[in-house]
Amino acid sequence: MVTAWIALMTITTFAQESARKISREDAISIQIGLDDAGFSPGQIDGKWGGATRQALAAWQQANGLKASGDFDAITAANFLAGEANYTNYVVTAADLARLTRIPEDWKERSELSNMWFETVVEMVAEKCHASEGLIKTLNPGITNWAAIQINQSVTMLNLSPARHMSAAKVKVSLSAKTITAYDESGKMIALFPCSIAADKEKRTPGQLTVQTVAVNPNYTFDPVNFPELDDTQKGYGKLIAPAGPNNPVGTAWIGLSRVGYGMHGTPHPDQIGKTFSHGCFRLANWNATRLAQMVVIGTPVEVVE
Repeated sequence: MVTAWIALMTITTFAQESARKISREDAISIQIGLDDAGFSPGQIDGKWGGATRQALAAWQQANGLKASGDFDAITAANFLAGEANYTNYVVTAADLARLTRIPEDWKERSELSNMWFETVVEMVAEKCHASEGLIKTLNPGITNWAAIQINQSVTMLNLSPARHMSAAKVKVSLSAKTITAYDESGKMIALFPCSIAADKEKRTPGQLTVQTVAVNPNYTFDPVNFPELDDTQKGYGKLIAPAGPNNPVGTAWIGLSRVGYGMHGTPHPDQIGKTFSHGCFRLANWNATRLAQMVVIGTPVEVVE
């Protein structure tokens, strides 16, 4: 993971082929490098899209380069990455025993013992910050994911352990749909794509602070926050949904100093940046957990247009 990118492709080649289409293997390697550095492209999928360009531009800015979002010769000379890096995960009996069907009905959800993964491919994808589509592509020999047995070996991405970083300030950009962390010197140290509230009245800029931090939280369901529900579910009253990655707030909750506002995970990482939330700032679970480890109670959070 620390092999210079120029070991894969020379600077001259990048300069000569600046407009070339980046291959899936190259895109995976760059996405892994960005994720390892704390500049998340969202789900690693091997596709060179807007989220990856946005993450790369932030990394370039943080490293004193032109924030173009293009993987040009100068970026190649400074970017630490290696060939797309893979490992194997062996499915255990405990994994299969914990798989949980998540019902649509909130009362049924509240009666679950946990809200863990529903499928093996979902579990493996989240473990390595990848899309389920990429995991399936990396495992062409697995034709029936629902029939996976104990000791099945699954190819997955090999990520580096996240470096601990402390955020002195966090900024939420409503227009860019990003959450950016800065150190005490004002240097950008991390960037995560997010979803924002659908209701414009809930997208108010302002100065907030972190009030609570909870990893692997349960979730208090209040039908008032879900006007789209049918009359039966609206009549349930408040319920407690158990913890787990498929919990509505995912694997981490960071409560803010505005009632009902927070930064949190989600069971749907593929929808980050594409859909709106009910009022909070929603991140992929791995990014929500990483951000929760960077902040403390009192950390300032600026929300800007």
